[in-house]
Amino acid sequence: MRPTLLILAAGMGSRYGGLKQIDPVGPNGEIIIDYSIYDALRAGFGKLVFVIRHYFEQAFREKIGSKFDGAVETAYVFQEIDAQVGSFTVPAARQKPWGTGHGILIGRDVISEPFAVINADDYYGVDSFRVMADYLRGSTVSQHEYAMVGFRLRNTLSQYGSVARGVCRCDARGYLQDIVERTRVEKDGSAARYIDESGAAHPLTGDEVVSMNLWGFHPSLFEHLAETFARFLAQRGNDPRSELFIPSVVDELIKRGTVVVKVLPTHEQWFGVTYRDDMPIARRRIGELIEAGVYPRRLWPA
Repeated sequence: MRPTLLILAAGMGSRYGGLKQIDPVGPNGEIIIDYSIYDALRAGFGKLVFVIRHYFEQAFREKIGSKFDGAVETAYVFQEIDAQVGSFTVPAARQKPWGTGHGILIGRDVISEPFAVINADDYYGVDSFRVMADYLRGSTVSQHEYAMVGFRLRNTLSQYGSVARGVCRCDARGYLQDIVERTRVEKDGSAARYIDESGAAHPLTGDEVVSMNLWGFHPSLFEHLAETFARFLAQRGNDPRSELFIPSVVDELIKRGTVVVKVLPTHEQWFGVTYRDDMPIARRRIGELIEAGVYPRRLWPA
C-alpha cells in the first residue's frame, strides 16, 4: 500500500494575509508546497490530504489543489476551532485552532494507511521524502513504532533571526528518547545557541538532531491523539492561546512506553520563510537545485 502525505496548511491564509499573497519561489510561480508534493509523489506517496480552513477553501483549491486533479488522489479536511472537540464548549475568546496535534487529528476520517505529516510552507528536500516513503512502505512501521526525519540543526537555521526548534536526544540505535522545545535558537558563528526565558545564552554545536515536523505514523496515532486532545481541552482548553503540538504528543507516548520512534537521518538543507529576508535565499536555493537537475524548470503542466 502506498503511504499518504498529510499536509498541515490551515495556517497559510493567516500567515500570508490570504493565499494570493504567497510569494513564489520557483520560476513559474511555484511555491514551497509544490516542491514538497513533487518530491513526495516521485518518492512513492499515493495520496494527499490537505488540512485547511473553510474560509480559504476555494482559493486553495484554485491556486494549489487544482494542479493535482486527476494526477493523484486528494482529500480536504478542515481544521476549525470546533472540530473534534466533543462536548467541550469552545471559549468565545478562542480565535484559532488548537495546534499541530489537533490538525493531524482532523485527518482521522480519511486516512487508514501509514502516513507522513509535513508543514505546508517548509522545504524538506528530496532525500527526506525518499527515506520516509521507504520506511512507511516497509514492515517496521506499526502501532508500536513510528518515525521522524531528523535534520542537523545547522541545516535549519535562519540568517535573519531566531527560530523555534525541537532538539532531539536519540539512543545508540537511532531511536528518539525525547524532544526539548527551544524557542529562541540562532546561529552563533559555525555553531548555534539558544536563549532561555531569563535571557541567558546556552551553546549548541549545530550538529544536534532536530525535528522539523516531518513525521511518519501508523493510523493507530489517531486513537492516541483523540485521548490526548480530550485531556488537553479539559486541562488547558480555556486558555485562548493554548496549543497541542505533535512533538509533545509523541514525547508523551515515548515516555509512557506506548511507542518507539525511529529517527531517519538526513543531511538535506531545510529552508522556509520565517522572515521576509528569507525569501531571496529560498528563491536562490530553488534556482540552484533547478540548475543542478534536481527539479525541472516547470514542475507541473501549464
